Amino acid sequence: MSIRHTDVKFLTQTQLAQFFSVIDSPRDLAVFLLIYHHGLRVTECTLLRLDSIDLEKKRINIIRLKNGYGGERPLLSNTVEAIQKYLPERLRTSDGLFTGRQGTLQRQRIQQLFKYYARLAGIDSKYTVRCLRHSIGTHLLDGGLGIEFVQDHLGHINIQNTLIYAKLTSRRREAVYRQVEDSPEIVKV
Repeated sequence: MSIRHTDVKFLTQTQLAQFFSVIDSPRDLAVFLLIYHHGLRVTECTLLRLDSIDLEKKRINIIRLKNGYGGERPLLSNTVEAIQKYLPERLRTSDGLFTGRQGTLQRQRIQQLFKYYARLAGIDSKYTVRCLRHSIGTHLLDGGLGIEFVQDHLGHINIQNTLIYAKLTSRRREAVYRQVEDSPEIVKV
C-alpha cells in the first residue's frame, strides 16, 4: 500500500523545537530524537537493543521493517548526548535500549508519550508519532539533500515512497527555482 500525499503530516522546525523543549525525561527525549533523526517507525525503535548502539563510534544498527534497507548508520552528536544522559537511569528490565518498569518500551506507550508531549507543546492532536518520520524526510529535502540520500536515510527500497516528501513543501521548490533563475546554464532574454 502506498502513502497518499494527503496522508503525510509533518511538523515544522519550530513545532519540533517546541515539542522537544517540553520533554523532561532523558529516556523520552532520547526516544523521540532517535525516531526523528533516523526516521524510525515506532516499531523499529522498539526493536533497538542496548547492543544496537556504539556510543564511542557514534553508530547505530537499525533493523528496518517493510523490507526496508537497514544496517549501521552514524549517530548525530546530540542524539549520542541524549542517549548518554538516559543510560544511567535505564531500567534493566530487558535488553531493549528503551525500557520501562515492565520491560522494553512498547509501541503503544511511545505513541501515548508522543500525544502527551505534543499536547504540552500545543501541537494539534491530528499529529501522531509517525509525523516525526515524515518531518525528517521533509526537513532533509528542505535542507538541500538529494532524494537518493533521503531514500537511503529512511530505508525505502522504492524511491516512489520517498518522492511523497518532495511534493510536500513549497520551500524546497522555491529554492530550486532560485537556483534555476541564477544558473548560467539557463538562457535568459
